[in-house]
Amino acid sequence: MSFKRIKGQDKAIEILKEDLRQSRLGQGYLFAGPQGIGKKLVAKTLAKALNCQNETLDSCDSCASCLKIEKEQHPDVYIINASAPLDAGYEEAKSEGGPSTAIKIGHIRRLQKEISLRPYEARVKVFIIEDAHNLTAAASNALLKILEEPPANSLIILVSAKPALLFKTIISRCRVIKFYPLERKALQEILEKDYALEDNPAHFLAYFCEGRLGQALALKDTDIFSRKNSFIDTVTLPGRVDLESLSIKNRQEARDYLNILAGWFRDIYLVKTGASHLELVNLDKKSELLKLMPCFSFMDLDEIFSGIRDALVYLEQNINIRLLLSNLREEINYRLTLGQSRAA
Repeated sequence: MSFKRIKGQDKAIEILKEDLRQSRLGQGYLFAGPQGIGKKLVAKTLAKALNCQNETLDSCDSCASCLKIEKEQHPDVYIINASAPLDAGYEEAKSEGGPSTAIKIGHIRRLQKEISLRPYEARVKVFIIEDAHNLTAAASNALLKILEEPPANSLIILVSAKPALLFKTIISRCRVIKFYPLERKALQEILEKDYALEDNPAHFLAYFCEGRLGQALALKDTDIFSRKNSFIDTVTLPGRVDLESLSIKNRQEARDYLNILAGWFRDIYLVKTGASHLELVNLDKKSELLKLMPCFSFMDLDEIFSGIRDALVYLEQNINIRLLLSNLREEINYRLTLGQSRAA
């Protein structure tokens, strides 16, 4: 995809295009911003623009170089993440340990070896490090040494939704380009006009994804809209919230449901404040929200939000999913009972 076809990141792209025009591209960049807003897409497009055979300062998306980079098959463009091949020649890579999401020293040793070699066919060798905040301490130190004196005709791009977790010394050696979500209304219009989504699903995805186009596109062809309505109907039975009847296959599905639940109670909060109904995530469920609004005080909603936040944190710590949902159900139903008592 060329720069001109990427939606919502005009400011970041203009900075990069100006660097290309002025031939002042640095050798280390940090693309920082929330997950799912196009950072990796822009990084790949920059790799194409640097190596496009048509030399247009953009991706032509048709030459051999651009096509190889798009398919992640170019011999001089590397995507580095936790699942990328390790350099097996280093014993510390085998014994380092760490979570499955960690980018280990073996990954960076491989980068170090490849970056020292002349390009096979590209003008500039490009190394894109996804989720760079997952670098281990050893990998970070190894990368820092490379960034101090990177070889000519090379570019390292770090992509991160959590740049605060990176070594400050690494950040100081990169040019930081910030990426931002789209306005939610603008994202809804893109989903309707460019992707032919109907009004209700487009509105839900734009607000549920908080303006993150990449995440919305990843969800648009799933059953997320019907699934969230079925979920809301299940958990908002008259007089109580039922979470135990849910059939949850894995932690990602549990995470999705917790985020849907957070959006639901966010909407109740907004309705209570008198905010515009157009700001609701679940605009298609406005009547149900209005019925439930009197059952919860602002204090109740604050406690429920706290419970959902804690559940999301514990979910990452391998806590039993059923136990999590049971505890959250008890908290919500306790608050609901209090509200009904006050109403009586």
